[in-house]
Formats: sequence, C-alpha cells, structure tokens
Amino acid sequence: MSVHEEIMALEEQLRLAELGPDPAFFERRLADGAVLDGQLQKAKVVAAHRPDGDAKFTKVEMSDFQLVEHGRGVVVTCTGVYQGPKATHTLKFMRVWLKQASEWQIIAGSVWHQE
Repeated sequence: MSVHEEIMALEEQLRLAELGPDPAFFERRLADGAVLDGQLQKAKVVAAHRPDGDAKFTKVEMSDFQLVEHGRGVVVTCTGVYQGPKATHTLKFMRVWLKQASEWQIIAGSVWHQE
C-alpha cells in the first residue's frame, strides 16, 4: 500500500470517528504532544468525541484532499462539511501525519471556517 493510500484510509477512519463518535480513534491517532491550533489539545479532542447520547454530527463529508509527502511525514489539507442536528459548518483542515515505528499519528493540525 502506498503512503497516499495509507493516509487516505486513515482520513476515512477519522471521518467515521467524527460520526461515531469514536474517542478511541483520537486517543490512538493523536500523538501525545500533538499541537492543534497552536496548543496541546489531545485530551480536549478525545473528550469532545465521547458519546453523550446525542449525535454530534449526522453527516460528515470530506473533499479537496491534497497530500504532500515529507519523508516520514505527510501534510494533508482538505475541506469538511459537518452537518449536525442544529447547524451545518464547512471547515478547512491542515493535518500533519508522522510515521513513527510502524504507526501513523497526527502531530499537528489546524482548522478554520470556510468563508
């Protein structure tokens, strides 16, 4: 499997984890020192994906993927449309995946609203 195929498979798992929600995915795939929007936020992200009875998102669609390989790292940019019970948001993402040993983890990322 190519690096591109591996990362796209992980991005699909991430999309499904958003829908789940599935905190175990984020616990495993976010590095302990992941910097998200300029802060160490792994615990906050994992907690935000704990099921609490209500669906957080009813639909998540990702598109416009661009992957740039940098040795053991891959920078991913993409667009996501997140539909929930109360609103729909279009977001832009940048994530940095790093392969350490045999496992890919997100080490950095940012998200902003699409204008």
